[in-house]
Amino acid sequence: MTTSAPIPVLDGHNDLPWHHREVAGYDLDACDIARPQPHLHTDLPRMREGGLAAQLWSVWVPCSMEGEDAVVATHQQIDFVEAMCRRYDEIVPARTVAEVRAAWAEGKHAALVGMEGGHSINGSLQHLANFADRGARYMTLTHNDNTPWADSATDERVHGGLTDVGREIVAEMNRLGVMVDLSHVSAETMHDALDATRLPVLFSHSGARAICDHPRNVPDDVLERIPGNGGIVMANVVPKFVNQARADEVLGRTAVVPDPVATLEHVVAHFEHLREVVGVEHVGIGADYDGVDETPVGLEDVASYPRLLAALGERGWSRGDLEALAHGNVLRVLEATEV
Repeated sequence: MTTSAPIPVLDGHNDLPWHHREVAGYDLDACDIARPQPHLHTDLPRMREGGLAAQLWSVWVPCSMEGEDAVVATHQQIDFVEAMCRRYDEIVPARTVAEVRAAWAEGKHAALVGMEGGHSINGSLQHLANFADRGARYMTLTHNDNTPWADSATDERVHGGLTDVGREIVAEMNRLGVMVDLSHVSAETMHDALDATRLPVLFSHSGARAICDHPRNVPDDVLERIPGNGGIVMANVVPKFVNQARADEVLGRTAVVPDPVATLEHVVAHFEHLREVVGVEHVGIGADYDGVDETPVGLEDVASYPRLLAALGERGWSRGDLEALAHGNVLRVLEATEV
């Protein structure tokens, strides 16, 4: 198919804040994203080229940061997002759907914030509230390691899902308008959180386990619950999560590294499966750019969204379907969880 006007994209997950810390210590003079930065996946010229009109910027710190160190470092990540908004006229802060749409009406990029990992609150509901006050619109319940209140998909099973404290945290997230992000968590935690929440959830950057058998992906029995919850699954482009051959090598099932590690077609297969299982109204894009070292052929960086949308269009996705995927569905979930 061909589309007329470019379709704006609101992506659910981009790790530029941490990657920028790694390469430039948050110094936007040293690494100015107004100019091409080929060592990154994200800069303003490629954001424009790709139609990246809004981003839930990931404010992430590694699980090796513990306690109050993780809290402080996460606030520094939000500081960086705010610094981008101050420096670049075309990036404006947003928390609500109305603010996103106001930014778009002025031709600007809307910058939202999502926290990646419950370790960032150090078990404190007050810290959670403080992050909500600073505009955090989601929190991934875990990252790669368990928290004291929730099991991760990539750690040993300890709690068997959410603990009572975890359920309390989910309830407080609902109250504060912080979406419950179920990427990275174990399948048991996914089910427990869906039982505990009274509002739609999101998976900010997860694929379909039926397409690629990796614990970071979402099983069909969880996907089947998403329409009833009203939530959204935002699929990523990470080779080890989208290509079974790459997943098998990473997980030690084989020593053979595929070449290429993944392609656009691998990613398309996840979107097609998600549409079949959850319906087009519950699918989004959460690419995970700048959070990974490798990307698929054809989806190398944030300039690549039009290629993804075009490939889906060739498979029968209508213009309305693509608009829902690119921004409409996540705007609905954002609005449903606002306070």
